[in-house]
Amino acid sequence: MHGWFDELAGWLRIQSISASPAHADRVRDAGAWVCDLIRAAGGRSELVDWHGQPLAIGELRASRDADAAPTVLCYGHFDVQPPDPLELWTSDPFEPEIRDGLLYARGVADDKGQLYMLLAAARDLAREGRLPVNVRFACDGEEETGGHSILDFLAADDRGAEAAVIFDSGMIAVDRPAFNIATRGIAYFHLTLDTGDRDLHSGLFGGAAMNAAHALIATLSPLLARDGRLAEPLREGIFPPAPEELEGWRSLPEGARELEAQGALPADPQAADEFYLRTFAEPALDVNGIETGSPHLQKTVLPCRAEANVSVRLAPGQDPDAIARAFERLVGDAAPAGARLDVRLLASAPPGIVAPDARAIQLGLRAFERALGVRPALIRSGGTLPIVPALAALGIPSIITGFSLPDSNIHAPDESLRADYVDRGIEAARALFDELAALRG
Repeated sequence: MHGWFDELAGWLRIQSISASPAHADRVRDAGAWVCDLIRAAGGRSELVDWHGQPLAIGELRASRDADAAPTVLCYGHFDVQPPDPLELWTSDPFEPEIRDGLLYARGVADDKGQLYMLLAAARDLAREGRLPVNVRFACDGEEETGGHSILDFLAADDRGAEAAVIFDSGMIAVDRPAFNIATRGIAYFHLTLDTGDRDLHSGLFGGAAMNAAHALIATLSPLLARDGRLAEPLREGIFPPAPEELEGWRSLPEGARELEAQGALPADPQAADEFYLRTFAEPALDVNGIETGSPHLQKTVLPCRAEANVSVRLAPGQDPDAIARAFERLVGDAAPAGARLDVRLLASAPPGIVAPDARAIQLGLRAFERALGVRPALIRSGGTLPIVPALAALGIPSIITGFSLPDSNIHAPDESLRADYVDRGIEAARALFDELAALRG
C-alpha cells in the first residue's frame, strides 16, 4: 500500500459537496483538515469564515532565512462535485479504492488529490528542515459552485507572493505534462423574448402572427460562428498565441481524435484541424439551453415566449464588459421588430494570461523536467479559472498544471487518478519549491 493512502483517503472520505446545503458542515470539515495538516507541520493556519464561505488559510515558513526567502502561494479547492448518479459508480465514491493502478474517489482528481500533492510536499520539506521558500496556502470550499470568496480574499490581502502554483489541471496524455499559460474568460447571458400575451392556435394565426421560437432563432443566428469565427465585435481584443505556445500545441493529440473520443462531431470541415486554435485562442459562443413551446407534446401553438442561456467564452486578451456590450448590441439589432427582448448578464469572468517567459514559468518547467524527466508543453485552457486573472492583477504569475488525465472522469462517476501520480506529483511539487527559491536569487 502507498504510504500516503490512509492520510489522503481520510480527506477524500469527507463528503464536502458544496452544491448541497446539507453538506455545508462537511465542506468546513474538509477545510479544517487542510488547516490541521499545515499546523501539524509547524505552520500557522486557520479556517476563515469569509462572508459565509470557508477558506483554509495558512503558511509554512522557509526553514532558513525566511524573511529573505520568496513566497509561493498555493491555491486549490477542497469542495467536490455531487457524486450522482450513484448507480454508475463501481465503488462507493466516498470510500477511496485502488483498482488496477487507479485511485477512485470523488474529488481525487478535482481537486483534493492534487491539492494534497502540494500540501504533502511542503509539509515533508518543512519537517526535513529543507523548505527553501515561504509557502502560503489559500484554499476555498466553493469552487464547484462558482463562488468568488477566494478572489475577494486575495484582493484584500496585501502580503503578495513571487509566484502561485495551482495543481488543478491535467496532463495531455500519460507522462506528457503541461503548463496552462492562458485561460478563457466567460460572459453568460439569459435571454427572454416575448411576442405577445398568450400562445396562439397555429391554424388560426400561423403565418400571420409572430412566433417567439422563430424570433429567438432569428435573433441568435447572426451571432453564431461562421467557419469557427464569431462576428468581429465579439473578437475584439484577442491576444494571439506566442511561438513557444504554438510549438507546444504541435505535441498535442490530433483534434479529430479529441472530438472522436468524446463522441462529438466537428462543427465544420476545418474544426478538427483548428481544434486547439478554436478552444484555446478564439472566443466561442454557445447556446447552452433553449426553452419554448412544447417539444414533447403534440401541441399546435405559436409560442409567445422563448428563453435561452447563451455563453461566450472569451479568448485571452478580451474584456468581459466590452464583449457583453457587443453581445447585447448584436442581439438587440437582430431581434425582429416588435419583439420584446430582455437580456441579462448572469455571470462574467475575465480571461487569464501568464507570460511564457516569466521567470517563475521557466523555473517551473525546469523543476518538472528534473522531477518527471520530460519538459511540460505550454498550452492554454479552454475553460475559465477566475483566480488566474485575479493573481495576474496582483502581479503574481501562476504555474497552472496537474496530473489528471483525459479519462479521469472529472465531474462524472468513477473519478480517478493514477495512484503512482500521487508520488510523482509530490516529487514535482518538491522540485518546484526548490527551483522557485531562485526567484529572489
